[in-house]
Amino acid sequence: MSTLAAQQAAQSWDAKFRAIPDAKNIGEYIKRMSARPHHLGSPYDKDNAEWILAKFKEWGWDARIETFDVLFPTPKERVVEMLAPAPFKLKLEEPAVSSDPTSGQKPEQLPSYNAYSIDGDVTGPLVYVNYGRPQDYEDLERRGISVRGAIVLARYGNSWRGIKPKVAAEHGAVGCLIYSDPMDDGYFNDDIFPNGPSRSGEGVQRGSGMDMPTYPGDPLTPNAGATGDAKRLDIKDVTTLTKIPVLPISYADAQPLLAALKGPVVPESWRGSLPVTYHFGPGPARVHMKASFNWTRVPVYDVIARMQGSTYPDEWVIRGNHHGRSGRTSTPRGTAKSRGCSARPSGSRRTTRTCASMPLPI
Repeated sequence: MSTLAAQQAAQSWDAKFRAIPDAKNIGEYIKRMSARPHHLGSPYDKDNAEWILAKFKEWGWDARIETFDVLFPTPKERVVEMLAPAPFKLKLEEPAVSSDPTSGQKPEQLPSYNAYSIDGDVTGPLVYVNYGRPQDYEDLERRGISVRGAIVLARYGNSWRGIKPKVAAEHGAVGCLIYSDPMDDGYFNDDIFPNGPSRSGEGVQRGSGMDMPTYPGDPLTPNAGATGDAKRLDIKDVTTLTKIPVLPISYADAQPLLAALKGPVVPESWRGSLPVTYHFGPGPARVHMKASFNWTRVPVYDVIARMQGSTYPDEWVIRGNHHGRSGRTSTPRGTAKSRGCSARPSGSRRTTRTCASMPLPI
């Protein structure tokens, strides 16, 4: 086959492949997978894994579930309160939304938190640190503002969330709060949920705060699979947990904290879109935060689906995503099921390279 003919054949297959995923199917898969809370160790997470396995087999893949045993802390206690200049206790709560029947499943839901934060009970002056990146601390230092002994307030965005408490600790902070500013994820950009895709005032972004640059994966089994018989570190020897306690908060909870800050007004690039004047601090806002966790190990179910290549069987194409979630949003399942729909036509066609598709729980 000539080079031109090979290119035309590949383009033809690409067009056929792109035409098969169906928005209706994806929507149905998302609803099915997000019908109940499905964080690690939950019954519905296992149920989802078994359902995904059945789908891959239905589509002609050689599929199996591999089970691992990982550290997954869950909250025991979360407290954030402003002590001065006026007392204010943060709600740390997302209310149910009438248009989303799954949002009221409180007994099964995990509260908002950043997984792999250490336990901590700290009090200190508040300092606003923009996105909490290294360059933001350089800017603070040029202005003579220190975060040593302080609790920092950072906004989500422009860096991996685990970088924010990591860099804060490196500069001497004792605690870290992270919020989604409506400038980045809220009414500034679009209508808020349920009228649009943007985050509402009480919405909180969850997720891992692990020090991923050190090593990813289960903190107890660095660079190894977390099998039942794997050699594990003591928690005191784990290096990927945060060095200071960290909690995520909503922008409704963040607004009174920002309003209570004084000191110089921040430059334009540091300003969000809440109806307050953004100041650096430190203080006079003084904050107390407490976080403690259940440090338990739970099973995770990795669905591994494989299709043997015909022309280049030793060359691999690997795709992966997670099918679990610590909160009630279904976004990762949207990605997982888009990939699931892309796997669907593969069961009825040959592939030149060996393919593996892995919706992973996280």
